[in-house]
Amino acid sequence: MPDIWPTGPREVQLTAGEASLAVDLRGGALRRLAVGGWEVLDGYPAGGTLPGRRGGVLLPWPNRIRDGRWTWEGEELQLDVVSPAAPVAQHGLVTWQPWTALAVTDDTATVGTTVLPRPGYPFRLAAAADLVLTPERLTVTLRVRNDGDRRAPFGAGFHPYFSVGATEDGGIADAELDLPGRTELLIDGGLPTGERRPFDGAVGRIGNRAFDTPLTDLDRDADGWARARLRGAAGELELAVDEAWPWLLVYSGDTLPVGQRRRSLALEPMSCPANALADGVDVVVLEPGESWSGTWALTWTPAG
Repeated sequence: MPDIWPTGPREVQLTAGEASLAVDLRGGALRRLAVGGWEVLDGYPAGGTLPGRRGGVLLPWPNRIRDGRWTWEGEELQLDVVSPAAPVAQHGLVTWQPWTALAVTDDTATVGTTVLPRPGYPFRLAAAADLVLTPERLTVTLRVRNDGDRRAPFGAGFHPYFSVGATEDGGIADAELDLPGRTELLIDGGLPTGERRPFDGAVGRIGNRAFDTPLTDLDRDADGWARARLRGAAGELELAVDEAWPWLLVYSGDTLPVGQRRRSLALEPMSCPANALADGVDVVVLEPGESWSGTWALTWTPAG
């Protein structure tokens, strides 16, 4: 037999001015975004294991499903769970599977994968992420198509951790935050309690405040986009999400391992909240051949 082994690119690299982006073709994750000497994404080394699902694409559901159990059109379904001690199905099915570079230029890329039918999720989805990098902005569009022969429910999200200059645990305390959410979904162990309450997005200095907070009823500008802003020693970030993302989860990393804790802030665009496949909240349903898309954009202004 010939001495042949699987080879090929492991990631896609984009550049535009001083901005550079690395997209991991394992999971389609945004592994690294740097602007000059500013590491905008709190990412992970090439070939690393996506700690905390950093930069990951969450599909066909974001966050958790209680006990991995849900029902669709009378069919009871069971997804794999993390462990007996953590009986939840978490962050979808595409984190560890290969993605393909479908089109690449110096500053744009499209990467894609297929969600194949399996126990617990008997649907076939084609997914593609379109990325456009400029010296001042990253724009990401996720497209999902039902490639199966039956109606397919799903949810989607992204899991970027944003850094504004902190390099040590606890450093996010000095950052300032403005959020567009007007309503908070209360959670227990990452799962909805069924309660909601008003939320004031004018956070200001984060200080010791801990976030693991799903927000909805997002304030939107005249263009239909909702915007969150994070400021720190390195500069200011603005995350804008279009109307395909009615949810934004804010996570300050308090439960991460030492060396990763509260040094950056996850701002996660989501099409639905945790447990949505089971609860039916904001689930997208596609007929065979139908498509959905959602876009978010990150703009940066380095400190003067």
